[in-house]
Amino acid sequence: MSSRNDPTEPSRNDLVLVTGATGKQGGATARRLLAARRAVRALVRDPESPAAQELAAAGAQLAVGDFDAPESLAPALSGVGAAFLVPPATFSPNGWDTELEVERGTRFIAAARAAGVEFIVFTTVASYTEDGKWGAQGKRLVEEVLQSSGLHWTILRPARFMENYFMQGFPVDGINDGVHKHLFPADRPVQSIALDDIAVFAHLAFEDPARFHGQVLELAGDDPTMPAAAAAITAATGHAVRYLEGTEAEAEAMGPEVGEVWRLSRQGQGWHADIPALREIHPGLRTFDMWLAETGAARLKSLLDG
Repeated sequence: MSSRNDPTEPSRNDLVLVTGATGKQGGATARRLLAARRAVRALVRDPESPAAQELAAAGAQLAVGDFDAPESLAPALSGVGAAFLVPPATFSPNGWDTELEVERGTRFIAAARAAGVEFIVFTTVASYTEDGKWGAQGKRLVEEVLQSSGLHWTILRPARFMENYFMQGFPVDGINDGVHKHLFPADRPVQSIALDDIAVFAHLAFEDPARFHGQVLELAGDDPTMPAAAAAITAATGHAVRYLEGTEAEAEAMGPEVGEVWRLSRQGQGWHADIPALREIHPGLRTFDMWLAETGAARLKSLLDG
């Protein structure tokens, strides 16, 4: 965690624009804010989608907009005091489209400033010990744009999502035929965080922007080894799950950046959130076992039963 001091303090306007509101982090954050009776405007591309309609039913305003349609951002940001920024993913088989990611983030920050938004919570990606290459370059550049924008800001850098165990049809992650396959070394701890806890940190920042302005928070709630996590899933669901470590060749086949992560993780690099310090800020920060007991095991059991 790090911080940058600023003598001025942001004021609080209750209306929060949540981007990515029908996705994972944005959806969790929108639901958390609505449950806390904060006014939420959700940026959506399709207001008729089930996820958008669910947010509307929970009390969110819907604003139709798109990062790639600049003219749609100004109306969405009108009257907004703060925003949750999570630009759409730009990963393809050819790797990360850094230029597009930076363009989207920069465009949104400029539109927010023009609209009079005072505070942005920007969620990016956790840094490796030496800020490894997996998805970081574009996000770090947008972080720099935000930090120099004149706006008040908080940057959240979440590690791997615990909910990634729900993924299906991908070469790594998820559970297939009792096997959880990934690229991480079996003998090293791997940090992860529950989506709902990312939402908690965002909510805390929106509630007290003066306190959280200038902070960069690396986020994780636990760090079991992958075999230990598989054993915990086995115990919680009654389905035998084992961990299978992917090879360097398999990582390279997914792209050069993935291969680089495989090598970095075997050089001792990894995510490095200060979990005890984060728990001081958010005492309910979920461990992996807590996440399983709360929601994870039931969802996983349903998937594995199927």
